[in-house]
Amino acid sequence: MAAQFGRLRKGALNTTVAAVAVAALAASQAPGVTTDDAGRRIATGTQPSPDAAAEDSATGNSPYYTDLPPLNSPNPSPSADTPVTPGTGEAGIPATVLDAYKKAATALQEAKPGCNLPWELLAAIGKVESGQARGGRVDANGTTLTPILGPQLNGNGFANISDTDNGAYDGDSSYDRAVGPMQFIPSTWEWAGRDGNGDGKKDPNNVYDAALAAGHYLCRFGWDLSTQGDLDRAILSYNNSRDYLNLVMRWLEYYRKGTHEIPDGTGSLPSGRSDDSAGASPTPTAPATPGTPSTPTTPTAPGGTEPDGNGGGSTPPKPTPPGPTPPGTTPPTATDTVHHLEDADTAKLTAMAGDTFTEKISTRAETKAGKAVAKVRVRFTITGTTDATFSTGEKYAAALTDSAGEAVAPALKAGEDTGEFVVRATVVGRAIAGLDYTATVTERAADTLTRTSDTALTCTPGGEFADQVEVKATYKGAVADKVAATATLIKSADDPAENDKGPYFKDADGKTVRTLTGLTTDEKGLLKLPKLYADDAAGTYLLRINTAGGATLTVELKVAAAETSPSPTPSESASGSASASPTA
Repeated sequence: MAAQFGRLRKGALNTTVAAVAVAALAASQAPGVTTDDAGRRIATGTQPSPDAAAEDSATGNSPYYTDLPPLNSPNPSPSADTPVTPGTGEAGIPATVLDAYKKAATALQEAKPGCNLPWELLAAIGKVESGQARGGRVDANGTTLTPILGPQLNGNGFANISDTDNGAYDGDSSYDRAVGPMQFIPSTWEWAGRDGNGDGKKDPNNVYDAALAAGHYLCRFGWDLSTQGDLDRAILSYNNSRDYLNLVMRWLEYYRKGTHEIPDGTGSLPSGRSDDSAGASPTPTAPATPGTPSTPTTPTAPGGTEPDGNGGGSTPPKPTPPGPTPPGTTPPTATDTVHHLEDADTAKLTAMAGDTFTEKISTRAETKAGKAVAKVRVRFTITGTTDATFSTGEKYAAALTDSAGEAVAPALKAGEDTGEFVVRATVVGRAIAGLDYTATVTERAADTLTRTSDTALTCTPGGEFADQVEVKATYKGAVADKVAATATLIKSADDPAENDKGPYFKDADGKTVRTLTGLTTDEKGLLKLPKLYADDAAGTYLLRINTAGGATLTVELKVAAAETSPSPTPSESASGSASASPTA
């Protein structure tokens, strides 16, 4: 959706300068994006179809504010001598909103340090999506004083996304709307939502929750936002528009030059909007279930003008909610035709702890007659008690069905928890039965053990072995790290029972032990056993090491008295008598 930059707040660029600036940026930055077979968004030279791209974005490609940052440098941080006048200074960010951005970025530094998420990026997106929560109109907990809603995504000038939450988040049981200060559509919030303020709830209307959710959303797929390519992809995944990318980048660079805190509720209210306010804030249909969030009311901006929920200026006349569509007038969407999901020949899902599953889940969307349905959004959710995730680091993923009706989930990544868990596939926007896939995580294993040294292991009775036993574990030729192992001094090669004499280990109290359990190979697959000691019984003994997966190694230990050199034999000349002197 092309951005409209004709309406700018007072004191900003005039229309001509703004258009030239944005056109120049659009020519030099960021291609469109699509998804690859792993579910990653990738840059391409063309844009996906509007509805498909909208369903695969954070905002559903909803309208956004188009106000540009000033040409001059940001105002310096206010001091006692130069206080900031409320509502002035674009560099100022409302206190609670600014705190939410910074806390979210700090949390992402710990959770996903490789993402390198700057808080200024959250601020830039928050500015473009909601004008920093409508100038910081939030309560002490960070919840907006009135809901911030985008227009119905009913296909009338926008993407067509039928209701996916029964009105629970957006109060609209007909179509989805973008919700809250970071403008998440309900279907995205359902898996991306986070509890950023620790109140036990995931509320898209709370700026702490929304900022943290936005941070995780931008950091999925292992993107490194310190690189321009990944930064572009992340921003485009939020709203798939080149104009949007360029605008967010402008605000990002502006905030990087400096910003400061201003009181809540005193931030500047934006005016320009990418859709020129068309179709903004129609009255939503009532929530389906009592107790869900109340039907949103239109907030009133300072000065008496009515903002439109996701756009600036005064609100146009509210359109009447659409009534029932006459049969045959509007063809059903692809999602409406899905009757059930079928497994698309997914192989057995098994992986060792810590490994990536080699097989991916593939699901096919079909009509009642069994015909494949393309361009349907399928959500994959990991359920049950497990630390397994998708390769994106999340427990949720979504993919669009292809021309064969098949949607392929990103690869699964096993954690350390062993056992079975379930991945459920569901159709976004359709209340039909989901399809469950069982995945199994087995313990880490090794199939081969070798000593790292060929030095003979010998000791005298009552002494200690000079060398410690060290082995390396591998599995199919690769390093086998974190593999459980045991070591036992056995009676013989044919009798694995623990020996009651010969070499032994010592426990923490110095007591004799001949079986060690709870051993684990390190990250290099190495296992070094404690020092071995010998009792007074001489002989040849065996140490057997076993690992999960069946690897076994038997090591020979010898206990023998030290060999001594024989005393030298006196020479005949030394022990015999002297030779007789010859006679004259």
